[in-house]
Amino acid sequence: MAAATALVTRLDVAPREFRTPPNNIDAEQALLGAILVNNDAFYRVSDFLRPEHFFEEVHRRIFEVASSLIKAGKVATPITLRTYLGELDLGGMTVAQYLARLAAEATTIINAEDYGRTISDLATRRNLITIGEDVVNVAYDAPVETSPRDQIEAAERRLYELAETGRYDGGFQRFSDALTHAIDMAAAAFKRDGKLSGLATGLHDLDRMMGGLQASDLVILAGRPGMGKTALATNMAFNIAKAYRGEKQPDGSTKSVNGGIVGFFSLEMSSEQLATRIIAEQSGVPSYRIRRGDIREDDFYKITDVAREMQTIPFYIDQTGGISIAQLTARARRLKRQRGLDLLVVDYLQLLSGSARKGDNRVQELTEITTGLKALAKELNVPVLALSQLSRQVESRDDKRPQLSDLRESGSIEQDADVVMFVFREEYYIKNKEPRVGTEEHIKWQTEMDLVHGKAEVIIGKQRHGPTGTVGLAFQADVTRFGNLAEEDKLPDRY
Repeated sequence: MAAATALVTRLDVAPREFRTPPNNIDAEQALLGAILVNNDAFYRVSDFLRPEHFFEEVHRRIFEVASSLIKAGKVATPITLRTYLGELDLGGMTVAQYLARLAAEATTIINAEDYGRTISDLATRRNLITIGEDVVNVAYDAPVETSPRDQIEAAERRLYELAETGRYDGGFQRFSDALTHAIDMAAAAFKRDGKLSGLATGLHDLDRMMGGLQASDLVILAGRPGMGKTALATNMAFNIAKAYRGEKQPDGSTKSVNGGIVGFFSLEMSSEQLATRIIAEQSGVPSYRIRRGDIREDDFYKITDVAREMQTIPFYIDQTGGISIAQLTARARRLKRQRGLDLLVVDYLQLLSGSARKGDNRVQELTEITTGLKALAKELNVPVLALSQLSRQVESRDDKRPQLSDLRESGSIEQDADVVMFVFREEYYIKNKEPRVGTEEHIKWQTEMDLVHGKAEVIIGKQRHGPTGTVGLAFQADVTRFGNLAEEDKLPDRY
């Protein structure tokens, strides 16, 4: 009975008054008049204003034709525009009369940019209304199989696209502004651990060669299975998160002054497996012993100390497998907005999917993914560290050190990346060739093993802003931990 009464009450409520979408016809007319009187007014708004920003269809058409004429080096006046507009319904007024009226009521060129921004802002508000209505309608009418999470991510994607297209702070900037930014970056590097312009990975020789991980860079870390790609990525990510120190800004936001907030997309391993691996790396207790519970009392205290420390560091894991580049982008933006973000890690590239347009092959899909990751790095102004597989052709060579041509499936990885690094452990290959114990070959093999045991190489095959070369690292296989090699002049004397 109560439900029926509520229904009748809702039906009796008068419908809401129809609301006109936000617009300003006077501003549109004044701006178009200014352009027709003085074509220089067009260049005041051409960076950010588009025909679709105008509310009135006739104004869209006038602006579109005027901009085409001006860009072609011709003059846009009521006389020249008349030829291209044809017959339009202007409420009893001819096109020529309307254009003449616009010119007569024109604003000055000084006000053109302000009027243009007003028109653009109102168009953004109309788009917001459209997105809001679509969100409501889709939520009402969505099929059963559609996940609410998918709708949220689609809405977020549209909102961010609107935020990006709605910006009009691009174009040329004064060199002095860029110079100030460069000096600020150098000052920040001076305060940071290691005196680096980028994020310090904690691997000193690698940091010296790269200057740390640089903001807006796409860094590819590639290697064959068993080389330790994930281990190296987690080592660097944990070191950065562990070193994090934030400073409150006057506007209430927090700025990273050392280390950074890390987002880790673990597409291959679960968050529990990744956490176990990091605990093993940091505690020195092998992960297979942690999983089996084969630990001593002192091992348990090491594990709990590391776990306690891990709870306080800004390290966020997304373990969803098989996500698309669009979903990854939406989630990274959300993390940046809600928690902050200084480094994004993707493990690994080939497990991402593209938009899957009909007719696309895997090479085109991977091109879309790498282009999307580079665009995301620039948009969020953070380094994106993406892991990648290598093709099997490495195994067929005598020297199994990777090269740029070994990157799997697409040249776009090499093209879009700012840095390409390969992790290589010769010990892995020599260990698998062990001859029979007691033979002369085994003695020779043991000598080779002693030379490479516990050592790894990071080969920088491409670096847009620095040198290429090889960096030596220490590697503890039982806990999959990379570290700094001891320098020869700092080793104890040999007898």
